[in-house]
Amino acid sequence: VQLQVSGGGLVQAGGSLSLSCTASGRTFSRYAMGWFRQAPGKEREFVAAIKQNGGGTFYADSVKGRFTISRDNARNTVYLQMNSLKPEDTAIYYCAAGSRVINSSIRYIQSYDYWGQGTQVTVSS
Repeated sequence: VQLQVSGGGLVQAGGSLSLSCTASGRTFSRYAMGWFRQAPGKEREFVAAIKQNGGGTFYADSVKGRFTISRDNARNTVYLQMNSLKPEDTAIYYCAAGSRVINSSIRYIQSYDYWGQGTQVTVSS
C-alpha cells in the first residue's frame, strides 16, 4: 500500500485546513487509517484514527472537537478536517494504514504498517 498525502500549508490561528491521504490498491477498506504529527524536537504523536468501513473514530484529547477524521472507501481516501487551528498544531502530519489495528492500540505508531510522506502544517499566531 502506498499512501499519498496532500493538503497542508500555512494558516493563521483560528483558521482551517484539510488534509487528504489517498491509498493505492484495492483493499483500502480493510485498513484502519490514522493521522499522526511530529513537531520539531518532539516525538511523533497520535492525532486521529478511523476504523475500517468508518466503524469508529478516535481522537487525541488535544484535537477533540476541532479535528474530524473521515474516509471514503470508494475513493481510497482518508481526510482530516482541521478547524480552530492553534500554533501548537504546527507539525508535519503523516497518514498511516494498519490491517490489524485494534481499538486498544489504535493510538500507537507500532500498530500501523504503512506510512505516507509528511505534509507541513504551520499555524501562525
